[in-house]
Amino acid sequence: MNEFFSAVLAAGGSSTRMGGGRSKVLGQLGGRPVLAWSLETLLSSEFIREVCLVCREAEMDEISRLAAELSARRGRGQTLIFAPAGEDRQASVWNGVTALKRDSDYILIHDGARPLLSRETLEAVCRDALEYGAATAAVASKDTCKLADSAGFVESTPDRSRLFQVQTPQAFRRELYLYAAEKARARGLSYTDDCQLVEAAGARVRLTQGDYANLKITTRSDMLCARALVEQEKGENAMRIGSGYDVHKLAEGRELVLGGERIPFEKGLLGHSDADVLAHAVMDALLGAAALGDIGHLFPDNDSRYQGADSLKLLSEVCRAVGEAGYAVGNIDATLMAQRPKLAPHIPRMRENIARACGIDVGRVSVKATTEEGLGFTGREEGMAAQAVCLLREKA
Repeated sequence: MNEFFSAVLAAGGSSTRMGGGRSKVLGQLGGRPVLAWSLETLLSSEFIREVCLVCREAEMDEISRLAAELSARRGRGQTLIFAPAGEDRQASVWNGVTALKRDSDYILIHDGARPLLSRETLEAVCRDALEYGAATAAVASKDTCKLADSAGFVESTPDRSRLFQVQTPQAFRRELYLYAAEKARARGLSYTDDCQLVEAAGARVRLTQGDYANLKITTRSDMLCARALVEQEKGENAMRIGSGYDVHKLAEGRELVLGGERIPFEKGLLGHSDADVLAHAVMDALLGAAALGDIGHLFPDNDSRYQGADSLKLLSEVCRAVGEAGYAVGNIDATLMAQRPKLAPHIPRMRENIARACGIDVGRVSVKATTEEGLGFTGREEGMAAQAVCLLREKA
């Protein structure tokens, strides 16, 4: 009997308790997708010879690319396989197990929504599975638990010293898992826990010391806890700071647009779009914080689609890209530099316009104006400039 494991990484959940839509395993945690954390741990272990990722069809391509990139950088030559999610967890894991190609004598199953699995916990479970035939990571319950009756009243209080919270990974001899799964399928039974599946077939499962940090991300609160643990471990926080600067010439025959406001003046700013220097500085700050380049990269000045474009609409597009990268806007602080006209009366509307384009409360947007005392190109009324600073935070 060999001592190698084929792993199934379950990543096909519906994420309904996270709000549905995009899978939680593709959400950002510490600057990379949730799924990347546990996959890297599996790929780092000498026990693991192949990994089957089970995911929804709509996310198969994205997860395939992620897995291939991570395997190339961190893997030990393990085989990567992909299988479609089933109608429930048991069906999904079965799809993964039956897709495995290597003739490993042991199977290890882990939830992709448990990103903070340590290599120590993973290999402790593997060693116990080799010795006992079945093992799972588990931690002692910290809370007193109650067994309820059908009417919602306490029926009994189990002895807390015997209560454990079961985690993943869970590992089994391949023949044991296949026997238990076939038995459950024949009876039309579905279990939410793989240990329960083999327990129902009469097997004993070893409880391996797990880790309280090995939490499962089910709700937004869980994601916040996971991020706090990552930040503590790295000595970092999940915030990004960006700065932006832009300048445009003043020219006759142009409308002056600043922060989305059309301001009466004898000249306007010259540019390919509406030349809203304030909005442009804000966009560059946001893109810089998210490491997404600059506005010239996103909206080239030789592209006719952006001729005379409304910069507030472009700002909304920037915020959408920032959101897709996993960040939300915290706050924006911007300064306009112009000798004339007097801008103070227009600042409240500028703040409102920028806040609306970014989808944030106006209280998170600051706009200031200065004349620079007649110095430089702005003082000579040759042009206007703006600079902006922003704060982004990882989205829950």
